[in-house]
Amino acid sequence: MIAFDGVTYDYERVSALRDVTLSLDRATTTALIGPSGCGKSTLVKVAVGLLLPTRGRVRIGEQALDPAHLTSLRHRIGYVIQSGGLFPHLTARQNVTLCARHLRRPGTWISERFQMLADLVRLSGDLLDRYPGQISGGQRQRVSVMRALMLDPDVLLLDEPLGALDPMVRHDLQQDLRALFDRLQKTVVLVTHDLSEAAFFSDRIVLMREGRIVQQGTYADLRHAPADAFVRAFLAAQQPLAPRHE
Repeated sequence: MIAFDGVTYDYERVSALRDVTLSLDRATTTALIGPSGCGKSTLVKVAVGLLLPTRGRVRIGEQALDPAHLTSLRHRIGYVIQSGGLFPHLTARQNVTLCARHLRRPGTWISERFQMLADLVRLSGDLLDRYPGQISGGQRQRVSVMRALMLDPDVLLLDEPLGALDPMVRHDLQQDLRALFDRLQKTVVLVTHDLSEAAFFSDRIVLMREGRIVQQGTYADLRHAPADAFVRAFLAAQQPLAPRHE
């Protein structure tokens, strides 16, 4: 459904991505994980067309993600970032429906789609007519997911969507998001620093380092057959600390 063919992305003096080749199937969830600066967020930005590869290409289905087709292909991609990225001067409802209204989708379609998504993410009532600053962080992320799904995209990209939430809110949203992914059967790419979160959500984990893919597979693959010393060290660093007193 989405494929990266030899993708390299260079900043002025640094290669953020180095010859990344990766193919993600329809109706699967893939977690991108690795230390800060490894290239996982850059890969998502390339996938959504915010950055264009220095070399290589990205395909959505059979269509190359290039400047000539960028706008139409972006309508097939939902994108959620850590902060939510909601417009503060628009209500939750206006944020969610903005693109559909811009594209002049029928009012009845917009209303029905909006209500279906509100039910999916468990938001209701006057909360949806409040501004982002008037709702909680977890609620803002649910609105952001609604906005990303409004045009019924083929691909859903989430760049550390739960990183800024407190543990209890994060736990509830993790449960709801996994149920949502299972129900919608879309191609999902999730960026996270948390290996347990990656294992909870994904069919496949892609571990990155310095712009390259070091290993990919299931959590069991990484745990029982680490590719090298870096993978072993990364797994060890993800283990919980021992309590000071039992």
